[in-house]
Amino acid sequence: MRYQLKKEAGLPAYLQLYYLLRDDIVAGVFRANEKLPSKRVLADETGVSTVTVEHAYALLSDEGYIEPRERSGYFVVFNAGDGYFAPQPVSVTYERRAAETKESEFPMSVLKKAMRTVLNDCGEAILCRPPNAGCIELREAIRDYLKRSRGISAGAEQIVIGAGSEYLYGLTVGLLGHDKTYAIETPSYNKIEQVYSANRANTLKLPLGRDGIRSDALFACTADVLHISPYRSYPSGVTATASKRHEYLSWGKGGKRYIIEDDFESEFSVSKKPEETLFSLSADDNVIYMNTFSKTISPAFRVGYAVLPKHLAEVFDEKIGFYSCTVSTYIQMVLAELISRGDFERHINRVRRKKRRELILNQ
Repeated sequence: MRYQLKKEAGLPAYLQLYYLLRDDIVAGVFRANEKLPSKRVLADETGVSTVTVEHAYALLSDEGYIEPRERSGYFVVFNAGDGYFAPQPVSVTYERRAAETKESEFPMSVLKKAMRTVLNDCGEAILCRPPNAGCIELREAIRDYLKRSRGISAGAEQIVIGAGSEYLYGLTVGLLGHDKTYAIETPSYNKIEQVYSANRANTLKLPLGRDGIRSDALFACTADVLHISPYRSYPSGVTATASKRHEYLSWGKGGKRYIIEDDFESEFSVSKKPEETLFSLSADDNVIYMNTFSKTISPAFRVGYAVLPKHLAEVFDEKIGFYSCTVSTYIQMVLAELISRGDFERHINRVRRKKRRELILNQ
C-alpha cells in the first residue's frame, strides 16, 4: 500500500491524504499530465471512503496541483520545471479593481469585550512602552495561530510587529540592505515601489502573466530579493498556481536570494483549506512572511507582522533592532486577546463560510 493514514497523526484523513499526494506530485512520483488513481481505487487502498478521497482531490485541484477532466478522472497539472522551458507568453491585460472602502465585518461586540478585558486585566501595564519587536503576548499568539492555521513553524523571536505593511517594507530594506535590488510584480500595489524608492533601494519590475510572474522574466531576473503577493496580487487579482509558487522557490535557491511573501487577505480564501504559504513550503530558510490585520479586523488598527527566517532573527536585532515598536501596547494586547480566545479565527471561518455560500448562489 503506497499511502498509510494514521489515526494518531492529529489530522483528518482527507488532509493526511492531501499532503501525501501533494508531496508525491512535487517529488515527481506523479508527473505532469499523468492520471491519478480513481477515487474508488485509492479509497480501497487506503481504507477510507470515496468521499474522503474526493475531499483530498478537491483540495489539490483548488491549489492547482491537479485538475478534473470530464469522464476521464483527475490529472496532474503541476510541473516544477515549467519556468525553464516555458514559451513566450502573450501579454495579459487586467481590469483594475477599485479600492475597497467597506467597513470591517469584525463584530463590534466582540471587540468591545476584548478591549474591556485588557483594560481590567492589564491596568496600567498598557501605558508601558512595548518591546522593540512587539509585545511577547501578541508574538506568541501569532506564532500559535500561524502554526494551527497556516502550517508555519516559527518561534516568537522570529516575529516582528509594526504599524502596517508599508512600515515593514521599510524595515526589510534596512535588514536586507539598501544596496540590494528588489524585484516586484507589475502591476502591483503602488506603495511597494514607493517605499523601496524612498529607502534608496533599486527595483526591477517583473510582468505578471495569468498564473503569476512570467517565467521568462523570473528566471532572467538578477535581483537579490523577490517581493510577491502569491495569494492575490493587487490590483490585477492574479493568484499564483502551485507550479508558480515552486518556481518562486526555485528562483530563491540561486545564491543569497530572499523572497518576501506578502500574504494580504489570504485568510478569506474560499478554498476548503487555507492557502499554502511559501514560508511553509521552503526548505531554504530564505522567505520573509508578511501579513496584516487590516482585512481580518480593521485597517484602523494599523498592525502588521513579519515572520523572519531563523538566521535573520539575530541579524535583525543587530542591524535594526533599535527601532521602537510603532504599535501601542494596548492595541497589541487586544489583538493577543482576540487571537488567544479564538474570536479571531471564528470570525475568519464565519466570513469564509459566507463567501462560499455567496459563490454557490452566484454560480
